[in-house]
Amino acid sequence: MHAHTHMRARAHTHTHTHTRAKVTWGLRHEALKTTYTGGILPLMLYGAPVWKNVLNRFCYKAKLNRIQRLINLRIAKAYRTVSNEALCVINGITPIHIKIEEIGRLYEITQGIGTQYDKDMEPENWIHPATNIKIIEGE
Repeated sequence: MHAHTHMRARAHTHTHTHTRAKVTWGLRHEALKTTYTGGILPLMLYGAPVWKNVLNRFCYKAKLNRIQRLINLRIAKAYRTVSNEALCVINGITPIHIKIEEIGRLYEITQGIGTQYDKDMEPENWIHPATNIKIIEGE
């Protein structure tokens, strides 16, 4: 499944589910936020380490921001003129593109794909700090 197809399917499902929940169930702010963080966000982040590179393209990043913005508007019960960044701050939610980068980085670190400082090394391969320090005498 391509990233675009994945995002389109998730966007449709999540925004309509969240809209129906607010209108028909009368959920409050805390319940809507719990629904987002516990149900919708994990579905949006599914497979994020694999497709996180598509965030370099504006159209995919905009689609994710649009999804999060609609949900943030419902949670905050705010007007449409409020920016997505302000909604994230008001609701205490991390912006989706930062969350995807975080999940991708965590995956890289745990799978040993990260830099040399993130990987496990045997103690005999550690660099001793004294070998990298230059002492300048006379000052």
